[in-house]
Amino acid sequence: MKRALFFVALVVSVTPARSQELLIPMDARQSDHLKAYGVAFWVLQSGQYVDWLLNYRGGSFLTASSPALERELHIRNVYFEQIGGSEVNRILAEIANESANMDVVRLEKSPRIAVYAPGQTLPWDDAVLLALTYAEIPYTMLYDSEVLKGELREYDWIHLHHEDFTGQLGKFYAVYRNQPWYQEQQRRALSLARENGFRKISDLKSEVAIAIRQYVFDGGFLFSMCSGADTFDIALAAANVDIVPTELDGDPVDPDALELLDYSQTLAFQDFTPNFQALEYEHSDIDVTPPAALQNPLVDYFTLFEFSAKWDPVPTMLTQNHVATIKGFMGQTTGFKKSLVKDNRVVLGEAPNRGVVRYLHGSHGMGTITFFAGHDPEDYKHLVGDPPTDLALHKNSPGYRLILNNVLFPAARKKKQKT
Repeated sequence: MKRALFFVALVVSVTPARSQELLIPMDARQSDHLKAYGVAFWVLQSGQYVDWLLNYRGGSFLTASSPALERELHIRNVYFEQIGGSEVNRILAEIANESANMDVVRLEKSPRIAVYAPGQTLPWDDAVLLALTYAEIPYTMLYDSEVLKGELREYDWIHLHHEDFTGQLGKFYAVYRNQPWYQEQQRRALSLARENGFRKISDLKSEVAIAIRQYVFDGGFLFSMCSGADTFDIALAAANVDIVPTELDGDPVDPDALELLDYSQTLAFQDFTPNFQALEYEHSDIDVTPPAALQNPLVDYFTLFEFSAKWDPVPTMLTQNHVATIKGFMGQTTGFKKSLVKDNRVVLGEAPNRGVVRYLHGSHGMGTITFFAGHDPEDYKHLVGDPPTDLALHKNSPGYRLILNNVLFPAARKKKQKT
């Protein structure tokens, strides 16, 4: 797999003056933040560069002006400003000032986007699919068979749909086991496992998780939300252990399961305890649900950490926003217990004074992982069967911006060094 993606700030000379360019502000002036990411992606697809102005007016985009781009911006109702060379250089000089926590990262090539998700329609939606669709960013859906065939090599970035990599079908057995949709999902999952040569769903999912981990090690970018994040690590730790209760796979949990878990194989979490009960909803003690008094969208929130744009461009890119405080939102995995997060992971956002991580990042080999807790940033308690969120009503969503930061993140390239 040919992939060499590194991240450094772009060193910008302020002379000679750059020609007429187009600024897409990402502060409160922006009419549609989410569509703006789609425009940046569109520019990259057309073979042009985009300069990501980290911490300048909410993480604005700067690129060469053209009639085609202006038309696209008008069509998508994205606010922009035409600026001349002297104004461009004034902005770059302001950013380059050593006292300013700002910098420029050049985006050079549109990343190839994949979404790991089943082909059939599920009775709940996925925030990343909603974001990609609304922003008009193209993606390809693939699933277990394609992963095992090595097709991930064709993509730079993958999002894990709200999958249960432990093979327990979302732990929905207790409440939904008699529902036709659940029974159909179980039938399809077992059939897929056997088509790929596995006796049980958990065996298939474990092998898929290992393949995705290798993809990251080789240079891929992995993003996941909600239960797609913690069950991924649980499956990796339990690759050689049966942690699935009898009701779900026909044989008992290994009596020494807890002692046999291998946390050295995981990417984000350690020392967690899986839930071995079929009739309980939680997968493990990684997930932290807000106390009842805080289960209110008016008081539940988390804060983004501020990083040095000039020294830490990666976490700075991932936290670009027009606000520093993000509305909380729940999910099957609402928050990650901070004490179970590996020490070499970067916490990007957390619920203050609660020991709960909401957003984290880290490296594995040549690639990276980013895990974001919760289900839908604009639907506080999204339940099975609820309608999809209409992002046209949330086009300036700070929570959805974090998702789209991750989509653009792989487009950053290291400048070739002069020899």
